Amino acid sequence: MTRNPNMREAILSAAELLFSTRGFNAVSIRDIALEAGANPGSITYHFKSKDGLLLEIYKRHCGPMNKRRIELLVAATRVRDVQDRLEAIVRAYVQPAFSSSSDLAGGGARFTRLRAVMSAEGNAVVGRIIAEIFDDTTNAFIEAIEQSLPHLPRTAIVWRSQFLLGALYYTLVNPERVTRLSRGEADGADMAEAIEQLVAATVASLQAPDVNHLPGVANATAAPAKAAPRKNARTQASAK
Repeated sequence: MTRNPNMREAILSAAELLFSTRGFNAVSIRDIALEAGANPGSITYHFKSKDGLLLEIYKRHCGPMNKRRIELLVAATRVRDVQDRLEAIVRAYVQPAFSSSSDLAGGGARFTRLRAVMSAEGNAVVGRIIAEIFDDTTNAFIEAIEQSLPHLPRTAIVWRSQFLLGALYYTLVNPERVTRLSRGEADGADMAEAIEQLVAATVASLQAPDVNHLPGVANATAAPAKAAPRKNARTQASAK
């Protein structure tokens, strides 16, 4: 069988559409073939399996995005001022995500929805793909932040990076909520403004103290002490 690049693209687009609206588990190879106007054998030929198809979707979107992130990160780490460097590092992570979500065909925005759906689904296959695609890049950013904020434990940086990821997803997937809740004073579709707000919020989050060093936190998070057993009335009477 001769590989047909047009059919390959049709299959990728069909799978991306279905995964973003119905999730990974609910979509079959037959569903994808029907949407793409292909036969199931074409999917097996081009991608081996549904897992391989999802991996290829991630690669075609995230390869360029991760490449751009690393390029910007390299430049950011050369900034001398610590405050400016931290802001540049965060911006290097955030900005390419918005660029990849705004391609003319709409595939970037659709892929952002797909990522949100995949994360919510908690599928083991999806987890392995996300680790393969993102972990190296994410670790590079965590290490750059560690060097800029050496007093902050890595665990705190990981937590706060995770919060950024959640905010990034929701900002890209549901911008109209910003417009509605601000009563029209803010435009949730204004990507330049969204980038600035995310960068400012994340930098402030990273600069906040480590919660484990705040007064009272250790006591609040410790396991509660067991109360002493209460004596019943008969025991109390016999003790008198």
